[in-house]
Amino acid sequence: MSLEFTSSEMMSVTAARALNNDMTCFVGIGLPSEAANLARLTHAPDVTLIYESGTLQTKPDVLPLSIGDGELCESALTTVSVPEMFRYWLQGGKVSVGFLGTAQIDRYANINTTLIGDYREPKVRLPGGGGAPEIGTNAHEVFITVKHSKRTFVKDVDFITTVGFGRDGKARDNAPNIGRGPTVVITDLCILKPDPDTKELVVTSLHPGVTREQVIDATGWDIRFADQVDTTPEPSAKELDVLRDLKARTNAHHAGQQ
Repeated sequence: MSLEFTSSEMMSVTAARALNNDMTCFVGIGLPSEAANLARLTHAPDVTLIYESGTLQTKPDVLPLSIGDGELCESALTTVSVPEMFRYWLQGGKVSVGFLGTAQIDRYANINTTLIGDYREPKVRLPGGGGAPEIGTNAHEVFITVKHSKRTFVKDVDFITTVGFGRDGKARDNAPNIGRGPTVVITDLCILKPDPDTKELVVTSLHPGVTREQVIDATGWDIRFADQVDTTPEPSAKELDVLRDLKARTNAHHAGQQ
C-alpha cells in the first residue's frame, strides 16, 4: 500500500538521500538543514554536518532558525572561529559537499539570494550571500534544494550571488582550484542535473505522480529532459516518521521560545 506524503516531504526525503556517511557537509539554513539532519537521523548517522557559525559535527535535536541558533553550538563536537571554518575547513578542501537553498536559480545553476529586479532599483532585497559564494566555489560539489516555480526557476538570475556554471556554462572551465559546482538540484517536482557538456540543468527523474507538463509549466526556460527519465523512489515509512517527528519537535521548541 502506498504511503501518503506531501510534495515537500518528497523533496526533503530525496534531498536527504543524496548524503552518505562518508561526507562532510557544509549546511545551509532552511530546506538544506532539514534534509541534512533527516539524513543524519536515518541512513547516514555518521555524516559530518558543519554550519557557517563554526560548529563541527553538529547534531541538533531541533532544526535551527539561523546559523546563530544556540542549538548548533550546544550539540556540536566543537566550535571553531568563523575565519578557521572558512580558511582551514572550506578553502582547505575539507568539505565534500555544500548544501544550499536559493530564491532564484537559472538554467546554469547560478543562484541568487541578493535581490529581485534591477540592481540599482530592486523590487525586493534578499538576505544576501552569507557564506554561499565561498561554499559554492570551494566545496568539492554542491547540492541545491528549492521548491519549483517559474518565479524561482528563471532563464537568467537577476544577480549571481553564488556561481554555478556562469552565464554561458563555462565559468568553471580551466579553473582547477575550485570545486565541481552543482551536481544535483532537488525540487518538489523532480531531480535535475547539469548536462556533462553544456552544464545546462536537465531533468533526470520525476517524483511520483508528477508529469513533464507540470515541470515545464513551473520552469522559466525551455527545460530539457534526459533520454532516460527515472521515477524517484517514494519515501519510506521510517523516513516520513523521522521527518515528521523532527519538524514537530522543532515547531514545539521554537513556539515555546516566543
